[in-house]
Amino acid sequence: MKFAPTLAIVAMYQAAALALPAGELEKRATVQGFDISHYQPTLNYKGAHDSGARFVIIKATEGTTYIDPKFSQHYNGATAAGLIRGGYHFARPGSSSGAAQANYFLAHGGGWSGDGRTLPGMLDMEYGTASQGGTCHGLSKTSMVNWITDFVNTYHGKTTRWPLIYTTNDWWNTCTGNSKAFSTKSPLVLARCSSAGPGTIPGGWPFQTIWQNKDSYTYGGDSDIFNGGLTQLKKIATG
Repeated sequence: MKFAPTLAIVAMYQAAALALPAGELEKRATVQGFDISHYQPTLNYKGAHDSGARFVIIKATEGTTYIDPKFSQHYNGATAAGLIRGGYHFARPGSSSGAAQANYFLAHGGGWSGDGRTLPGMLDMEYGTASQGGTCHGLSKTSMVNWITDFVNTYHGKTTRWPLIYTTNDWWNTCTGNSKAFSTKSPLVLARCSSAGPGTIPGGWPFQTIWQNKDSYTYGGDSDIFNGGLTQLKKIATG
């Protein structure tokens, strides 16, 4: 994100959180959204919007060799329905540098424009498979932090925006050593499918910007909850 404005947004959330008495965070305004990929080939974008959803995050790329075949269809459908939308990149840290993957993402749907309807791109940090080097893609904690830094800085250098970072508390602790290097830059998208709330916030982030709270959503994809009101969501899209 453009981090004069984004730091202001982070500071705004921090101030609001500190000002609220215990238990009040749950009462703040939220905005429904969802995330999707080619695994959900058919989505009801209009139905989602009509039900109150206002944003969607769409898989664009993976590594430096894969473009999601449904990205354009999803992106155009979301746009037509009036949803704020953005792309995400599924990281493959063991296969190429962070910079190479950020540039690939930017070239295939991960860019940003200050039109008020485009979210900065999201970096999806998840568990690797055995063939990908295991949970942490074969990287040490230090190497993983360096890889993420390479991606994040490259994306910011090309767009003036810091990308969102998607992860779980467990993966972040296991693979980065609970690094706090990104807590004042990239907004956190925290995955925890639970009715009991987002749980422990990793990495020094004071809160989650988006919480992936369910692995299903009535109109397709996974359910996401933006931690704030629609005006705040639009500020992230506007820059």
